[in-house]
Amino acid sequence: MENLKSVEILLIEDNPGDARLTQEALKDGKVRNILHIVYDGEEATDFLFKRNQYKNASRPDLIILDLNLPKKNGQEVLAEIKADDNLRSIPVIILTISKQEEDIIRSYNLHANCFLIKPIDLNQFFEVIKSIEDFWLTLVKLPNHEQI
Repeated sequence: MENLKSVEILLIEDNPGDARLTQEALKDGKVRNILHIVYDGEEATDFLFKRNQYKNASRPDLIILDLNLPKKNGQEVLAEIKADDNLRSIPVIILTISKQEEDIIRSYNLHANCFLIKPIDLNQFFEVIKSIEDFWLTLVKLPNHEQI
């Protein structure tokens, strides 16, 4: 019984439908998780830097980030995460509809941990979320942020 602690996941997604689907897919998962959802880039950085209404926000163990966000785009958010000494060790998964090669290259240049294209098909969407859970929450050893 090694992992009794819940994994904290921050989902940065402006589409409420996709956020709800992600929540549903993770709800019945193998790993206990707490999913926090923010809907734009400014809200994301407020959460991560514990500003405004997020002063007591917990540090996520994993971030799922859409690129197409209002107020501040996903690559700007990613750049801020990876530039910060306290946040850069958090794995960031890009989950977006973009298939543009420049988005893929720029995301990896900004140190995204992986780039996934969001499927339009509902069953495939659930499969992608389950694959995130299977890999990132089951196989990968995430850093213990209490020791960072």
